[in-house]
Amino acid sequence: MLTSDFDYHLPPELIASEPLTDRAASRMMVVNRSAGVIEHRLFREIGQFVSREAGDMLVLNDTRVVPARYFTDRGHEVLRLEPITPTRWRCMVKPGKKFRIGHTLSIGEATGTVVEILEENGDRIIEFDRVVDESKHGHLALPHYMGRDDQPSDRERYQTVFAKQEGSIAAPTAGLHFTPEVLQTLPHTFVTLHVGVGTFQPVKADKIEDHKMHSEVYSVSESTAAAVQSARRVIPVGTTAMRTLETVARDHGRVVAARGSTDIFIHPGFEFRVSGGLLTNFHLPKSTLIMLVSALAGKELILHAYHEAIRERYRFFSYGDCMLIV
Repeated sequence: MLTSDFDYHLPPELIASEPLTDRAASRMMVVNRSAGVIEHRLFREIGQFVSREAGDMLVLNDTRVVPARYFTDRGHEVLRLEPITPTRWRCMVKPGKKFRIGHTLSIGEATGTVVEILEENGDRIIEFDRVVDESKHGHLALPHYMGRDDQPSDRERYQTVFAKQEGSIAAPTAGLHFTPEVLQTLPHTFVTLHVGVGTFQPVKADKIEDHKMHSEVYSVSESTAAAVQSARRVIPVGTTAMRTLETVARDHGRVVAARGSTDIFIHPGFEFRVSGGLLTNFHLPKSTLIMLVSALAGKELILHAYHEAIRERYRFFSYGDCMLIV
């Protein structure tokens, strides 16, 4: 398959750059795979499609977004990918030509030095002389398509209400629709996958099988494994939860308690072992994420659903509306 097979035209005014005041007020497109039928509903009606009585189990990603974007005294950008130690970071930097080995920079009171350039992707290892004040100098790395910098309100809104395990650069956005009130009415459990910068990276290969996926760290607890094993239908909330579950099932034969990293690439032709549905937002054209939902529901049905969403003026991407595939 070609990357261009997953393209569509999105009017830019449909990109949601700001969230709704009420998380649960989003619209929800319901896509029935077997019938090929599309319904237009509201997210707060999800209980009509997911229930304990039916043996359903939602699986959500409880990762917590951290302020990973920093600006130096010269206005250069540092994106912290991994804190190897509190004062030693693996980073993406901009502009790269400025960050040679030995280059020094300041973020607030902390002075950092580039000590290594990772040849495989150009990331830098930066060593600081003290801990950088995250609360004062850190920014959320909002997706570029929002066309704006983060605001104080994003600290709460670009975070799920159940976020717990710190480590993500980006939010698991399908979970942003839940309020505590909605969540408590639904059967659910949690996995953790820390969302990395790869979630923003475009597919550059012409053939999708030539694309190399980024790696992300995950964990599944004993209680979650038991809840998934006993469910009749497992519905991941977001592509990150799906990738976690399908990785563990692929590697262990079923969902068990596990920790590790995954670079699983789910695209049409993939054999699902766990997922019986998916709650997800609308994704970028030609992205690995639209390929993933196409693997579950079929490329033709998904592209039809996206064209229908555009016609119906749904809100797209991280702060946008959602799709429930059943």
